[in-house]
Amino acid sequence: MNPDLKKILDESSSVVFFGGAGVSTESGIPDFRSESGLYHAQQVYGYAPETMLSSDFYYRHPELFFRYYKENLIHTEAEPNAAHRALARLEKEGKLTAVVTQNIDGLHQKAGSEKVYELHGSVLRNYCEKCGKFYDLEYVMAEKNCDHRVPYCSCGGRIKPDVVLYGEMLNEDVISGAVNAISRADTLIIGGTSLAVYPAAGLINYFGGRHLVLINKTKTPYDDRADLVIYDSIGKVMGD
Repeated sequence: MNPDLKKILDESSSVVFFGGAGVSTESGIPDFRSESGLYHAQQVYGYAPETMLSSDFYYRHPELFFRYYKENLIHTEAEPNAAHRALARLEKEGKLTAVVTQNIDGLHQKAGSEKVYELHGSVLRNYCEKCGKFYDLEYVMAEKNCDHRVPYCSCGGRIKPDVVLYGEMLNEDVISGAVNAISRADTLIIGGTSLAVYPAAGLINYFGGRHLVLINKTKTPYDDRADLVIYDSIGKVMGD
């Protein structure tokens, strides 16, 4: 672990980690906005990713939505990386009180983290729009449960991923929990995000603790507010 970060952690008793796509890229999950990310899909599907991942597109073109969703947002082979594992250890040690994430892959929980606020939901949870029954990812991905890639419930209702699409509101309970955790923390570590996407990026404004740490490969609008800024891989910085 980076020695400057370790010193701050040693002085801290209530740490919250807020992470973005850069945390998952080291597990092989492409960054939505990177040059090598999902924007290349526009050439394949004929629409921009933001369009296909909007609630309007989901209801108007469910077959194409699920084709794109399953082919680009589901990464069952991905495993937690050094950053995920380090955060899980910090939680077990009683240092880390919560993880707030913009990612939808469930890798924090897979690494062992328990207190995770998923701002944009999770691909691991899916529910029937008709009866409300929940389904796991395996069911949604199984072709036998699909009609042209659209998964259906045993009651005949369509199954919707429990992820926040463009045009949808963030879950109020999740936001409230994240705000509460950040406002009570004495150290906030922000990693793998450019802090450019709102309202998630605005959560930094609820922090009033002692140490603000920013870890990202590029600059962010909040670098001048941080006690420690590290331009490097999140896994390298936080790993053993």
